[in-house]
Amino acid sequence: MKNKILFSILLLLFSSYSVFPNVISIKGKVVDANSNDPLPGATVSVPDLRTSAITNSNGEFLLTNIPAKGTYLVEIKYIGYKVFTQVVDLANVSELQFKLQPTSIETKEVVVTGTAVSGSNKRTSTSATVLNRAELLQPSTNLVDALAKQVPGVSQISTGLAISKPVIRGLGYNRIVTLDNGVKQQGQQWGDEHGIEIDQFKAERVEVLRGAASLQYGSDALGGVINLLEPLPAPEGQVKGEVITNYSGNNGLSANSVMLEGNQNGFVWQGRGSYKNAYSFKTPTGYFPNSGYNETDVNGMVGLNKSWGYSHLNVSSFRNNIGFYDPVVNADGSFVNEDGEVYTNTQFKDRSLDFPRQDIRHFKISLNNNFALGSSGNLKADFGYQDNQRRELEDGPTPSLFFDLKTYSADLKYYLHETSGWQPVFGLSGDAGHSENKGVELLIPAYDTYGFGAFAYAKKSWEKSTLSLGARYDFRKNDGKQAFDDDGNSKFPLFSNQFSNVSGALGFTHQFTDALNFKANAGTAFRSPNPAELGSNGVHEGTFRYEVGNPNLTPERSYQADLNLEYDGKFVTANIGVYENYVHNYIYASNMAGDNIDVTDEDGNVSNYPVYRYGQVNANLYGAEASLTIHPVAFIHFENTLGYTHAQNLTMDKPLPFIPAANIKNELRFEPKIKDTRDSYFSVGVNSAFQQNRVDSEFETRTSGYTLLNAGIGTTLLFGKQPLKLSVSANNLLDQKYYDALSRLKPGRLDQNDPTFGIYNPGRNVTFGLYLPFVLKK
Repeated sequence: MKNKILFSILLLLFSSYSVFPNVISIKGKVVDANSNDPLPGATVSVPDLRTSAITNSNGEFLLTNIPAKGTYLVEIKYIGYKVFTQVVDLANVSELQFKLQPTSIETKEVVVTGTAVSGSNKRTSTSATVLNRAELLQPSTNLVDALAKQVPGVSQISTGLAISKPVIRGLGYNRIVTLDNGVKQQGQQWGDEHGIEIDQFKAERVEVLRGAASLQYGSDALGGVINLLEPLPAPEGQVKGEVITNYSGNNGLSANSVMLEGNQNGFVWQGRGSYKNAYSFKTPTGYFPNSGYNETDVNGMVGLNKSWGYSHLNVSSFRNNIGFYDPVVNADGSFVNEDGEVYTNTQFKDRSLDFPRQDIRHFKISLNNNFALGSSGNLKADFGYQDNQRRELEDGPTPSLFFDLKTYSADLKYYLHETSGWQPVFGLSGDAGHSENKGVELLIPAYDTYGFGAFAYAKKSWEKSTLSLGARYDFRKNDGKQAFDDDGNSKFPLFSNQFSNVSGALGFTHQFTDALNFKANAGTAFRSPNPAELGSNGVHEGTFRYEVGNPNLTPERSYQADLNLEYDGKFVTANIGVYENYVHNYIYASNMAGDNIDVTDEDGNVSNYPVYRYGQVNANLYGAEASLTIHPVAFIHFENTLGYTHAQNLTMDKPLPFIPAANIKNELRFEPKIKDTRDSYFSVGVNSAFQQNRVDSEFETRTSGYTLLNAGIGTTLLFGKQPLKLSVSANNLLDQKYYDALSRLKPGRLDQNDPTFGIYNPGRNVTFGLYLPFVLKK
């Protein structure tokens, strides 16, 4: 029935071409601002229309299948020049000319599309950082790891090299929204021990919005948004692709990805396949058993780019298998298996996973549309279906714990064209989730969840300033299903609750000069309790704890503000931001010393677990982020970032648990010009984390500060017009022993002398990378 409804909607949309404007083409030219020389090979794109073109040898371009009316942001990129953006009224233009300014500082992504209205980062009041393709291809173990290494204010909750969960300004789990092509990723984010089920290599650019974003995305965007954007479709008539391959020595990680895409008269398509495989990771004191993993992802897109806008159908199938190990050690500190035998070096490097292990599967299909409605505006419509399956395998292929979550979602935004500097947007969204327990072990109840939201937003632009304001209403309903254990006792009682909220936001930007820019943002946000927090009652596998939910939890409400000052000069770029976030009824699970429970498994074995109970407190988080990039000459690049978060449990007058330590990251890059090469570099970096003494000592240990030395070298070889990018990087070059404050394998509670805790973070890791973009047809 649902498929018939979806098909009917598609048929209605595609049969309504008569309301859309006729096709037009826009010609233009891109030149050097000083010499007026043409710039061949520049990329001209209209992000909101998902279309692009490449300039020819005369610097000329042609954008086809463009709506005859409407106001759109145009972005131009060219190596060695500042990214240029301009809002263009298509009804009053026939030919364009863009003049680009040369710069010795690397081109930065300046357009942000994850906010209510796409625009230049300088004109967006939200604190945002954008990573481009080259930055995302820097050696990392996964997507979150890449963000945590490069974006101030972003950290990761890690389990070795296999699992990373994002943390923004001290907030993570269900307080961070991850968007994949406009659709919220629904992967049961409440769990500690699995990451984001998205191919690391598929994103062309990633926007990280720091701070509450509930106005546009509703509940769960209390801490921020990670917006993943796939490449724009190939220019008209092109067929192109890429090959990526990396190898990391620490855990033998082999990561490979192949992509091919094309565009023929507005019919666009893309396909990608990626595979990763790794054995156990190595700490400075030795390997950690059964910590390997393998990951497979296949995704593709077909669609139309026409004068009426675009419609793209995206499909992806993701699978991740991850090994787990409950540490057991001999008196000499060596790890042993369940038979008491010491692991051998051959077993550490065996790529086949032992039990217990995790089997994560995520299937997603989304339909992304943007319809140009003539002179009135645009309608963006994103529809999604996701099936997230999380299997915990203890001693065989049959899952002992098995969550199956199916989510349906729809998101509609109506954009009125800009008038007298005003850009209004109205939005509606809804989702429905259905979760089942298909295993013999139970942690959370089966449940149904429903959500609805509506918002109104407006942005006013002047020559040097912008003002944005908006309001949103949200409703959420959770229905937990009753379940009984093997003895007939009630495991999960029935529960049903519903929450609603009104939130708002106000933002302001002002450009004092071409180089100096100011941002301010304030607003409210909320997050409704998730079913795990409301109804948990069981052992959370992989975390070695027993969790107990609280059906009486109320929504979290956040009141936040942040200020940013940015400088973008000829030789220096700098940014400093401060933020304050008061969260009323902050939810987290905690354990009091002595609160333990004995659990008997299927084989009659008894294990003792600490009990973690969900409760609520009032919390305050504040901090600062800063970056400074110095580029005194063309071949020297010195980049520095700082992130700091202070988080306090106001109700109990003690620190909040699991908050990242303050950190400073410095990197010095030498970028020489070498014949027949491009983008050559040699880099040396230092990552320093301070002590984290602000912990909830009832169940969390302090961590010492540490300093890691990193280095890298790379170049792009040119074989005629064919580029081949090669790189070698080394993280933790000195094999430093350290515990990160957000590592799930760090030592446990201060008064706990349990050998299952205290695994160092990974040691030295040398990664070799190859990137080969190619064009089959121009």
